[in-house]
Amino acid sequence: MPLFIPTAPAAATRSVRTALHSPTVRSPHPLRLERGDLDPVLPLPVHRLAPVTGTTEPPEARLTGWRFLLARDGRPVGAAETMLTADGWAFSHVTEGPFIASTERAMLLAESLPAAYQPRLLSVPELYMLTLWLHTDLGADPESGSPLPGDLLMPLAPAPPGIAAERAVRTDALLPLLTSRVAPLGLAS
Repeated sequence: MPLFIPTAPAAATRSVRTALHSPTVRSPHPLRLERGDLDPVLPLPVHRLAPVTGTTEPPEARLTGWRFLLARDGRPVGAAETMLTADGWAFSHVTEGPFIASTERAMLLAESLPAAYQPRLLSVPELYMLTLWLHTDLGADPESGSPLPGDLLMPLAPAPPGIAAERAVRTDALLPLLTSRVAPLGLAS
């Protein structure tokens, strides 16, 4: 089914394009060369999961930025992120690494699923984990909301030990595993 890719705020897109053409913005070594030929594609809102405290309460997430894959000759080679500041959207940083290729693979897998979704990214900092969040509410504002029980989460590689990467799992099935992993010492049962 098709994915309903959200439209990034114009200021976020503009800040990435400006940064890619700026000689003062640092980037990882391979992206430093010929940065002008990098094209920001596939904007996805990045939400941060609040610390998971149990399985009875729905998880909460808040928007932290927008991530754009950076394509060279049609292939993703990096990513650029923006963040919301008091003055609006601003460029944050350029990155590379395994999450780039994993994002591309996860998006292809998501397109093969039988239902339509609005893709987002969900960060779980306590586990150094990033997931493709497939939101079931296609009309939702991409900058707000939290994972619904029927939403799918697809951990990106590398995923924490014991969590399968690039495999879609319902939020209500993955949440207990995340809860057990981030429970404070002495409180885990």
